[in-house]
Order: sequence, then structure tokens, then C-alpha cells
Amino acid sequence: MIIIQNITAPPGTTEAELCEKALKTAGLSRSGISCGLHKISLDARKRNDIHLVASVWARTDPALERKLSSRKDIVYAEETPFEIPAAKKGLRVVIAGFGPAGMFAAYVLAKAGLRPVVLERGAAMEKRIACVERFAATGQLDPRSNVQFGEGGAGTFSDGKLTTRIKDPLCRFVLETLAAHGAPEEILTRAKPHVGTDRLRGVVKSIREDISAMGGDIRFESTLTDISVANGAIRGVKVNGEYDIPCDALILATGHSAHDTVDMLLSRGADIIPKPFSIGVRIEHTRQQIDESLYGEYAGDPLLPAGEYQLSNTRTERGVYTFCMCPGGVVMASQSEDGSIVTNGCSDFARNGANSNSAVLVSVTPKDYDGTPTGGIRLARSIEQAAYKAGAGIHAHYAPATTVGGLFEGKGTLKGATVVPTYAPGVCECRFDDIFPPYIIDGLKTGLSDFGRKMKAFGDMGAVLTAPETRSSSPVRILRTENRVSEKIQGLYPCGEGAGYAGGIMSAAVDGINTAKAVLMK
Repeated sequence: MIIIQNITAPPGTTEAELCEKALKTAGLSRSGISCGLHKISLDARKRNDIHLVASVWARTDPALERKLSSRKDIVYAEETPFEIPAAKKGLRVVIAGFGPAGMFAAYVLAKAGLRPVVLERGAAMEKRIACVERFAATGQLDPRSNVQFGEGGAGTFSDGKLTTRIKDPLCRFVLETLAAHGAPEEILTRAKPHVGTDRLRGVVKSIREDISAMGGDIRFESTLTDISVANGAIRGVKVNGEYDIPCDALILATGHSAHDTVDMLLSRGADIIPKPFSIGVRIEHTRQQIDESLYGEYAGDPLLPAGEYQLSNTRTERGVYTFCMCPGGVVMASQSEDGSIVTNGCSDFARNGANSNSAVLVSVTPKDYDGTPTGGIRLARSIEQAAYKAGAGIHAHYAPATTVGGLFEGKGTLKGATVVPTYAPGVCECRFDDIFPPYIIDGLKTGLSDFGRKMKAFGDMGAVLTAPETRSSSPVRILRTENRVSEKIQGLYPCGEGAGYAGGIMSAAVDGINTAKAVLMK
């Protein structure tokens, strides 16, 4: 097929109209040609020229397709569906973690005819939701089942963003699988697809039920606590410190917050190195502010989606950037350890909440701490614990907060705030200098100053900052070979975001699929 690119049209243009315009651009008649929307996005860089940018796929005579692909606005695309390798009978595979990486690894292995055993320390969806809601209401944290741990992984309580920078063809397989299990069909064509926290929960549960129906054994509230190694190869795993499961391969997809697993692997001789990660805060504006900054006089037009932004400052030695922007969302309590505070963002599919938020993150490298494999974990934990202590005198689980103006003045104040914070259980005024090292404070000030010149809303000194955001990515990398297996421990397959090989739902899911393929091919 061919992809006809760069088709522009006003917001509200239908798919049929976009296809008609694309075929006309390519000089093709509609007769005998099948076509449809490939990707679509909104270009709002110029307020007086807000428009759709679309690409359309079309199938016609192969010779004509190749001839047309010589034009710079038309691309010839081979259609190569993902084929799952056949499995060896009797291969015993355990998967630790049921986030995007572990879930898609289990899905592929089950489709290949295996019966993978999946260990997830957190609870199944219904119980997990109850744990998260109870913590937000009472401050009673379940360290095993929370925003970080449980069915679907940390991504379940987010915006369900499916944007990614990777170009792997398996991205299409991931999108189609999600759509087949209840995700909105529009994720197949949106340039910036999202599922929404509310819908993602049902999608995850549906995939789990499918894996179980194919013979997969998914065990919740089951923590990987040790591994058995003999002659340099994995032989089994211990669960909850109580019972053993023999296995030939262990796909390690435990996510970026399974710090105890990192300690255990180090004690067993796995190769683990520190890697760069990021630390920062959540910034909240009203959704109206963001829409007005992006759309100007067209803000509020029902044909326009809730405004999204992505900002970065790389002109200094230490990068600062926005991450995980949640239009019409809330700031979530995301800690997984007692005596700590962690924030994250979340929004439903409709994205119609009063506020919009995103992380503002400052790059951290091993040079900023002792450079040991777990030095980054200890740095993040010290900040999380300092944030807890800052609010404990008022309420044990209140998150530290200040306005942007307060940050620049070295004050902890919500006086003059132009937005009502959404973090539950609540926030308390706090000087961020008491929580973060100076280089984080300096980075935040540099980034926010730069962003204020790029986008009107970021010039608002009354916008609210809630701290800290420390779990945007893993601070470690568990080394693996080109075949995705550990060189030190044969049969151990580090995978996904927690192992340092992904950065979001899509890339983690693709890494899980490719890791499952590596197990099957070996």
C-alpha cells in the first residue's frame, strides 16, 4: 500500500473528506481503490492557522503504488503482519511483573502455545483500585498494591498515553491488541493516542482474561523474592519467600519501583549499572489557561481537543523538560513505600477535568551521586522521604507544594495560587530547598523561566508545583546481550522500563514482545 502524507484540512473535517482530498492529491480516482485514515494530528503552532495534518493509506495496483512512491509526499509501505514463532513444548517460562512489558510478553507466549506463569506483587484490578482509593482517602498505604504495583503496572494509573519515539513495526500490533480488548478505535489513527485511566483498566483486565483463557497462569499478590541459579543458569524462582517454581527462563519485567528486586539480583551476581534518570515536580494550571495559551481566541471550540504541550530546554548542561502531560487531569499520590511522598499525573479518556498538569523534570546522572548501581535509587528515596517529613507535621501524607513564584523567591507558599491543587490526600506549603538538592532547584528555575517565554501559561507565577516526581524512569540498567539474555545468568531476560530498556507504555510493550520472541527463538 501507499501512505499519502501531509494532507491539511480544517478541524472537524471527516475521514471521508480527508481520503477524498488525499486521493485527489495523488491523482487517483476513488473507483476500485480502498483507502482509510493512517494518522491524524492537530497543528496548533500558529493560532491563526489551526488545522489538521493527516496521512491516508491507499491500496491500488502494486506497479502504480511503486511509481507514485517516487513523490516526496507518498511513501510505499510493505504490509508485514507480526508472526509469532512456534514454541518448544515443555519450555517453562516465568514472567515477573504484569505491567505493559510483562503483559505483552505473556500474551505472545500464550499465543505461541506456552503456559507462562506470571507473578505480580500487586492485586488484581478491582482490589488494586480499592487500595488506591483507600490511600487517597485515608492515607493507609498498601506497599504491595498501589499506583506503582498491581495489575497493569504503573501505567494503569496514568493518562494511558501511547505516544513513543521508537519506530518498531510492532507498535501497530500493540495498538491493534489494545483496540481489540476495548481501547478506543481512534488510537489506531491518532498521532498522539491515549486510552485514559478509566478505560485502560478494562482493557488490561480483558487482556489478562485472554491470557488466562489461552493457558497462562497469572498470580496476583505474588512477589518474586529470590532466584535459583545453578552452573550460571536460572533454575527457578522463589515467591513471597515461601515456595519455589522451577523454570527455564525468567522474563524480568518488574517495573521501575521494584527496588528490592534490584538488591536481590545484585546479591545473585547480575550485571547492573546506574543510568541517567530525572527528578522534578508536577506543575498544575487550569485547563482553560493551557487551551488559551495554545489556541488563543479559539479556546473552548468543541472541535478542538484539550490542549497538550511538550517543552524542553537543552541549552544548558543539565536538561529540563516536561513529561507525561495530562490534559484535564489530576496529580496522583504514587508512593509505594511508607514514609515517602511521590507524585504522578493521571487523566481519564475525556480529559475534561478543571486542571491540566505535567511533570517538570531535571536530568540527573550518576555523577550527581556516588555512581554505584543503587545510588540513584537512594537519591530518589532520600528526596521522597524528605518530602514526607516536610508535611508530616500537618498531615502525614500531604505533599509539599508552592507556587512558581514561591519557588523563585525561595518560599513555600500557596498565596496567590491561580489553581486549586488536585493532589489527594492534600498539599501543604513547603520550601522546595528543604527537599531537593540545589542543582534540582536551579534546573527547575532555568526550565520554568525558559518555558515561560515559550508558552503564556508558564509565565503564571500562581501556577502550583507539587513535589516530588521521582519515578519517571528507572535509575538502573540490568545488562543484557543482543539476544536479550543476561550474560552473567543464562535464562534471565531483563525487560521493560524497570530494567532500563523502555520509557512508556508503548516502548515497554514492544520490549516485552521482543523479549518473548527471544525466549521462543532460543
